[in-house]
Amino acid sequence: MSHVNVVPLLRRMRPRDPHEPHRVATPLELFFDLVFVVAISSAAAQWHHGIAAGQPGDLVNFVMVFFAIWWAWMNYTWFASSYDCDDVPYRLLTFAIMGGSLMLAAGIPELFASGQSGLVVGGYAVMRFAMVAMWLRAASSHPEGRRTALTYAAGISVVQVLWIARLALHGHFVLLVSFFSLVVLELLVPLVAERRGTTPFHPHHIAERYALLTIIVMGEVILAAVQAVQGALRQGAESGLLTLVAGGLLIVFSMWWLYFKRERVSLFEGGVASTFVTGYGHYLVFASVAATGAALAAGVDVVQGEAHASTRFVGLALAGAVAVYGWCLTVMHSMAGARAGETGAGVAVGGVVLLVGAAAPSVGVTVLATGLVLATAVAHHVWTTRDGVEAGGTAQPVG
Repeated sequence: MSHVNVVPLLRRMRPRDPHEPHRVATPLELFFDLVFVVAISSAAAQWHHGIAAGQPGDLVNFVMVFFAIWWAWMNYTWFASSYDCDDVPYRLLTFAIMGGSLMLAAGIPELFASGQSGLVVGGYAVMRFAMVAMWLRAASSHPEGRRTALTYAAGISVVQVLWIARLALHGHFVLLVSFFSLVVLELLVPLVAERRGTTPFHPHHIAERYALLTIIVMGEVILAAVQAVQGALRQGAESGLLTLVAGGLLIVFSMWWLYFKRERVSLFEGGVASTFVTGYGHYLVFASVAATGAALAAGVDVVQGEAHASTRFVGLALAGAVAVYGWCLTVMHSMAGARAGETGAGVAVGGVVLLVGAAAPSVGVTVLATGLVLATAVAHHVWTTRDGVEAGGTAQPVG
């Protein structure tokens, strides 16, 4: 006997129970992440080309476009954790946000080429105004949270109009200042809105959503390793590429291990400050993982003689991305109760990685040495937590 999933045409958008047992990511949310990763991949590909061409200025474009992708993803994710009603209008608005993400992705090459892109702004506008519609629905259905929902809707609308107006501006400096000014306004909207009443997000659900996107973005690093393997096969197992493959796998495996070394939900249950630091800090986590994949892909180009960038530039691009990733996790874990020694070790690992990037004689050696540094950090964590368990603590499986 078949079972049909009945989707209601319309239901009241009531708040979800923040303590709902066994809540997990929905198929729609997983589909949503998959679409957004297309935009992330497009941004990473452009930064890959920038690294390979020895153009550090492209990092600014990567930072800017990645903010748009991450911010739209994050706003929807937190809203869904609080108000997902899974009726037809909710699904259609979600599809609209996904469509806006694809529009943005299509305009990323233009943005890297000229510093402005009407398609990127248009795609971002579609995503943001769809979120305004979401918040207006929540305001209509949830009287207790109406002030908060209307503050979100008004704040998003005003800032989005300013983003559209920014298309009329010209000049690198003016565009840069206006971008970061609007970023500050974007980040202030939730801070102001949540002061009028907190939204009932589900900590376990939010932790899972962040973790799943982190894993998906790590696919960029895996893709670079696969490209290195393919290059090695074409060139008769060239040693530089094999070293890069080994180092790349060590890096991504260690990144995964370090991300999940602490119970994820604890990062979102440490109070308002910890929640905002973790939520906002994941911009750097996601961006640094994607940038790591871009740097590895550029490393493949260098080894194959298809890039103009110097070994040091590529090495620093990789080391910088990995160091930022490690430092961000260190800050988040320290706010969740990590020991002072663990925090100090995390800071030191990032510093060593940067030294490796600056000093290594070849791209392959840089990648392998970076992977070994991260693997050492993993081994240190495993050993110290083993001591803690043997001293009477309890081990919690990752899940």
